[in-house]
Amino acid sequence: MPLRTPLYESHLAAGAKMVDFSGWEMPIHYGSQIEEHHAVRRAAGMFDVSHMCALDLVGPASRDYLRHLLANDVAKLTVPGKALYSCMLDETGGVIDDLIVYYFSPEHYRIVVNAGTADKDIAWMRACLGGTGRGFDATLHVRRRGNDDAVKMIALQGSDAHERRHDARDAVAMIAVQGPQARERFWAAFPEHRAASEPLGVFQAAESTSSGGDWLVARTGYTGEDGFEITVPAADAARIWDRLLAAGVKPCGLGARDTLRLEAGMNLYGQDMNEDITPYEAGLKWTVDLKDAARDFVGKAALAAATPRNQFAGLLLLDRGVLRAHQKVITPQGEGETTSGSFSPSLNQSIALARLPASVALGSEVEVEIRDKRLKARVVKPSFVRNGKSCLSEG
Repeated sequence: MPLRTPLYESHLAAGAKMVDFSGWEMPIHYGSQIEEHHAVRRAAGMFDVSHMCALDLVGPASRDYLRHLLANDVAKLTVPGKALYSCMLDETGGVIDDLIVYYFSPEHYRIVVNAGTADKDIAWMRACLGGTGRGFDATLHVRRRGNDDAVKMIALQGSDAHERRHDARDAVAMIAVQGPQARERFWAAFPEHRAASEPLGVFQAAESTSSGGDWLVARTGYTGEDGFEITVPAADAARIWDRLLAAGVKPCGLGARDTLRLEAGMNLYGQDMNEDITPYEAGLKWTVDLKDAARDFVGKAALAAATPRNQFAGLLLLDRGVLRAHQKVITPQGEGETTSGSFSPSLNQSIALARLPASVALGSEVEVEIRDKRLKARVVKPSFVRNGKSCLSEG
């Protein structure tokens, strides 16, 4: 039976079409994916992202453990609430998952991982906690809400682990409110959280408390627009959703979320990267922090020894057609492949992310095989639309 988020009934009430996504029953749209896409680019939309997995890392060795586990360096996090995007690599330099880490203190971090990789991630984190021969004095609490309204908590310390069940009061829900008017509409719905969230910079979070319980309000997102991702008590999720609805925030499904993140040039794990791909070949070299030469993280040696064969680029289709994932790209320098592709509602044109030979130049024309035809496309930077504006003129 697919898992359901605390907002399942709210989705049905709003007329959502539900689909299976990584074992979760999630809304793909509420009638019009295009309208939902435009709502986020032009005003404000909200997404149920409660299928994502939140983990709390606590203990005196938390900072050292994350500096070993992740390619990006959490040592740069010194302000409480500041967030960091990073890849978690295996020993070959392949991407196990991409994730966000929130810093609260050197002994307390919040980690948010993808829904479809959560079990794999937890197993890898467990191995890395105790698999170095020294172990780390840190404990990872993994919150996962099941259909029985209980929360699965796994405490990992060193190589040891134990599991216990908690009641629904420990469960959390996550809602992303995105768009140029997202923050103002959020504050209209919840003025009591304005003081804590208004000063936030991009990729920063604040803990905020009200009569509804403890919240984490983060100025992050997966759409290329401004807004908040809020983590709230699961028991209050439906009430919070309804107040956002009343403030004019439009419900949006996974379909719009995918076209928005594609326009923004954001990777989707399992399509644009996986364990066979290094961050260098996924356009994520900027997330690999090598400034501290003494820091040894998982996959570092493999990255140092590797020569990237491919680059991560964007494609803008010049002929009529629709780009999709796993289409062959023909270039004078060799073959490549699209990793994600769709029609862009903002540009009214088909776009894709692709892995191409490293020597293919930006601005050059290539061909994409679509239904036994070769259609022309232009190579561009892998970011098409952000903050409601086209990025194409930027090169």
